[in-house]
Amino acid sequence: MLITPFKKIDWVLVFITTALLTVGLLAIYSATHTAQGGGSGNFSRQLTIAIAGFILMLGMTFFPFRWLQRLAFVLYGVSILLLLLVFFIGSKGYGAERWIIIGGIKLQPAELAKIATIMAVAAYVAEYDVNINRFKHFIVVSFLVFLPMLLIVKQPDLGTSLVFLALFIPLLFWAGLNWFALFIIIAPTITLIVSFNFYAFLVWMLILSAILFFSGRKAVILLTIFIFHIAVGLLTPKMWNQLRPYQQKRLLTFANPESDPRGAGYQIIQSKVAIGSGGFWGKGYLNGSQTQLKFLPAQHTDFIFSVIGEEWGFAGVLIIMGLFLLLLLYLLHLAVQVRSSFASLTLVGITTVLFFHIFVNIGMTVGLAPVTGLPLPFISYGGSFLVVTLMMIGIAMNFSANRYQQ
Repeated sequence: MLITPFKKIDWVLVFITTALLTVGLLAIYSATHTAQGGGSGNFSRQLTIAIAGFILMLGMTFFPFRWLQRLAFVLYGVSILLLLLVFFIGSKGYGAERWIIIGGIKLQPAELAKIATIMAVAAYVAEYDVNINRFKHFIVVSFLVFLPMLLIVKQPDLGTSLVFLALFIPLLFWAGLNWFALFIIIAPTITLIVSFNFYAFLVWMLILSAILFFSGRKAVILLTIFIFHIAVGLLTPKMWNQLRPYQQKRLLTFANPESDPRGAGYQIIQSKVAIGSGGFWGKGYLNGSQTQLKFLPAQHTDFIFSVIGEEWGFAGVLIIMGLFLLLLLYLLHLAVQVRSSFASLTLVGITTVLFFHIFVNIGMTVGLAPVTGLPLPFISYGGSFLVVTLMMIGIAMNFSANRYQQ
């Protein structure tokens, strides 16, 4: 009878998580073991947090399934309160107030807000028989997502706030929002991007006009949407000027890193050099020249993937990306398989958060995405993010164990 509860454990998730945590710890040790000023202690701290988080993950499997849904709004309220406290008692990092210290423990409330927001949206949709295509329900879901996002933007932490923006569409899609509404939400982002080029903007306006015309909606609605997109195109330069200088520099450097090789472009250039020099098999563990000579900036956090690429080569990178792909596909498999709409929507949200972090972090190391400071799940150094990530996997394990509950 004592062994029976352990049958609930999803060993696929345990295996993938353990493998990725091991890779992360090895990479962090390589990136910090020769550092001065206590840098070598990063490995010990990360190991301690990883063990504690892993125990929490396993414990979440046995947490009462119904309580997760009942506590969703409580967790959301706590996360909003902590985000507000950041403005009053927050500690600064990289020019932003992002952490609070409670009982000697340094917390980043924005990380907790990710899972809290996902669960709150899932609970609202599941508990109130929501038809997301009705305007009032759409507004409530939008409020739940954008409230923490706006608080995080004000810190300012643009990178983390983008995670909430990425969450919005998948959650709405899984909740049943119709295709036209999804298009209307996505289209402004395209308009924003193409507004920097007149001819691209003109072509996009023609495509948009055709889609609106064939949608069969009322003329007043279609005209309002079209005018809105024209306004977005005209206001884009002003919105660009509202960005902080370092944010503008990151975006410009993303487009052309070589334009500022000793400044904002330095990170991306050194990262590409490190990954490219690794070849197929890599230079060997603890033998990466870019890593060991500290040419890579933030090599134990934002650019940890570059460390792996240099020392483990393409073969190592392929294995890690394979593990990530297996994890994401398995989470989506669970989202389809579970009977509870709350569990299904939460799993989609968790998958989205992990995918966005993986895509952006790896993308910025190879110059395919702007440098945003988003860590790589399970691998980058960072306590709050690692604990919350393991909590997400623990919740997924709970849903896996209770997949046949409504």
